[in-house]
Amino acid sequence: MRFEDDVLVIGVENDYTRDMLQQRLSRPIQRILAEIMGRPIGLQVEIKQIKRNENGDPDMPLFRLMAQQLPESAAPSVPLHQKVARASKPELPDYELNPRFNFDRFVVGNENQMVIAAARAVAERPAVAYNPFLIYGDVGLGKTHLLQAIAHTYKARGLRVIYIPSEAFTNDLIDAIRNRTTAMFRDKYRSADVLLVDDVQFIAGKESTQEEFFHTFNSLYTFNKQVILASDRHPRELETLEARLRSRFEGGLVMDMVSPEMETRVAILQGWAAERGLDLPMTFSQVLALRVKGNVRQLEGMFNHLVAAVQINRQPLTIELIDDLADGVRRTPTTITLERVLNITARHHGLSIHDLTGPRRTGVINQARQIAMYLAREYTNASLPQIGDTFGGRKHSTVLHSCHKVIDDMETDFGVRTIVKDIRDRLMKGDS
Repeated sequence: MRFEDDVLVIGVENDYTRDMLQQRLSRPIQRILAEIMGRPIGLQVEIKQIKRNENGDPDMPLFRLMAQQLPESAAPSVPLHQKVARASKPELPDYELNPRFNFDRFVVGNENQMVIAAARAVAERPAVAYNPFLIYGDVGLGKTHLLQAIAHTYKARGLRVIYIPSEAFTNDLIDAIRNRTTAMFRDKYRSADVLLVDDVQFIAGKESTQEEFFHTFNSLYTFNKQVILASDRHPRELETLEARLRSRFEGGLVMDMVSPEMETRVAILQGWAAERGLDLPMTFSQVLALRVKGNVRQLEGMFNHLVAAVQINRQPLTIELIDDLADGVRRTPTTITLERVLNITARHHGLSIHDLTGPRRTGVINQARQIAMYLAREYTNASLPQIGDTFGGRKHSTVLHSCHKVIDDMETDFGVRTIVKDIRDRLMKGDS
């Protein structure tokens, strides 16, 4: 029907077709649209009376156009829609890999040399070096980066790769049970060459998910397929994880990631500065690395504040500026939640929370939703899939696109910078 604001609107005749598109086909359609357009594309389905031609058949513009482009001698003897090729296997999950998460951008320090060496070995020799391979550690240390770097290596070699957060595995299973498509679900996961599951600790305590994951794991392992996992704790510390799964996780190579040392943090900052075109002297990198001793995500947040102050607000780069920013980070309330971000952003724009989490996509709502997603990522501990679920079940790639869009807009649009600053200030002050 129309394409506007990066949303494709499709018209259908009845509820059944709409439900089929939304519940079973929306993800593969959106994945294909993203591949064609090079960015996330939304999908909206509306009921609309379809025009019919003189023979009483639906008047389908795409097939009509294709028929017009064929020479008469090449006219098909059967309807064109019956000749459309269909995939022999169910579509893979549409959790796209972040192109920035590769081995070249992963700064290796003495503290994590063994983990990186093992990850490279797994990437070079799937199901030969270490299987399964499990990485565990606190948040913000680079587990997701490492998993996706391995996935990029496999995809470049033409292997069939599934990278997915464990909560998405659970959601897919629930959908399969509800829609009675468990056979398709199993084929989708068990036909992969490599399965990478992030935040696997979230399947603990979920009996049906653990049962299905156990059989999926066994199937892949039996046929010599690589399984790679990431968790925030060692498997033996996941008390509600079934013993049979815990033993299988521990049966491969289990390695922990630790916080980067001072030298590693300085190297990371120097790399980021080069990418962003910021002239950051070594002395300043060392001061910044000393001020932020937590995980890499905290270091990145501090660095982004520094870039914004220097490149956007035109503040001079001084030690005092770094100290002020570090003090601001230390004063950041630990009680910033997704709900608070939603409440304050909605109130600032004169909108309701439903406006931000619902399907409406007007210009004002789109901008407010993107800003709220950006702030949620910057100031809460929620993962991209968790943020997407909060905002009406949107994909993690949509959240990532929104964050990048706000960052780009803040560099060129004073109005967006002002809005983000106002909402951020209210978050920091603990306003409700």
